[in-house]
Amino acid sequence: MALLDTLFGKKKKEFKASCQITKEPIERGDGYLLTTAQVVSSKKYWDMVMTEPETLSYSQSHFKNQSSGTQMRSMIFEKFATVEKPWIVSDTIINYFEVDKSEARAYAKKWWETEGNFEPTDIGPAVQVLEEADYSKFKEYAILEAGRERIKFA
Repeated sequence: MALLDTLFGKKKKEFKASCQITKEPIERGDGYLLTTAQVVSSKKYWDMVMTEPETLSYSQSHFKNQSSGTQMRSMIFEKFATVEKPWIVSDTIINYFEVDKSEARAYAKKWWETEGNFEPTDIGPAVQVLEEADYSKFKEYAILEAGRERIKFA
């Protein structure tokens, strides 16, 4: 069978990855591997997410005391906070997170070596990994405060 594959040019598909936040391609062996708890714990990350073009109108509504904006921000938080797999992220976004970069880089190398099958400890939805008080603090910030400094009203 291997001889036939060689003769007919069938190759195993190359494993590739893109940053789960910026969507930029990540070269094999590069990047950082984070857990959902690490991502959710970043105020800088939430400030960015809640002021992106796709979410800005929800944030503006929220800060104008419109419940529909707050509900959407809550749904956005839940979407990201419930990710079960690790996050492969690029060099351009890693500084948004207060993590041990050398450890995150080493985890990424293991992740690449196993073609995305390596999982660090503390993997899973943030609510299952973080202490309840910490999870509540980050959830409250993401939903109620993130982006406030960046949003200007006419």
